[in-house]
Amino acid sequence: MAKTLTLEMTTPEKVALQGQADFVVLPAFEGEMGVLPGHEAFLVQLKPGEVRVTENGAVRRFAVSGGFAEIKDDKIALFAETAEMADQIDAERANQALERAKAELVRKDIDPLTLAAAEASLRRAQVRILVAERRHGGQAKGH
Repeated sequence: MAKTLTLEMTTPEKVALQGQADFVVLPAFEGEMGVLPGHEAFLVQLKPGEVRVTENGAVRRFAVSGGFAEIKDDKIALFAETAEMADQIDAERANQALERAKAELVRKDIDPLTLAAAEASLRRAQVRILVAERRHGGQAKGH
């Protein structure tokens, strides 16, 4: 059994992270999924949420907006629509996006496609705010 995992987190625009990890927590649709070295091969769909990567006791946090991950042979290939490291999240911009999405959702004349986009924007903003607040050790506010 390997002592570490190899992790590659990729988005359509970039490789967000490539390296080793002792433990990874993924935001699966069924709930959070922890992955340790020696994990069975698995393919999991991800919901918008926080990916936590632990290496040598240090935890790095990422906000992802969905995708999937393949776990196989102590390697995690994570493919996300977007992935942002907690330190790179602009909390003020995320709050503005949250407010715009909320305003869009209360419109009476909203069509189904715009509604789906607004709901996705709302979830993405909520995740970004949550991850940004946690990087400072704070608790997420009820957004």
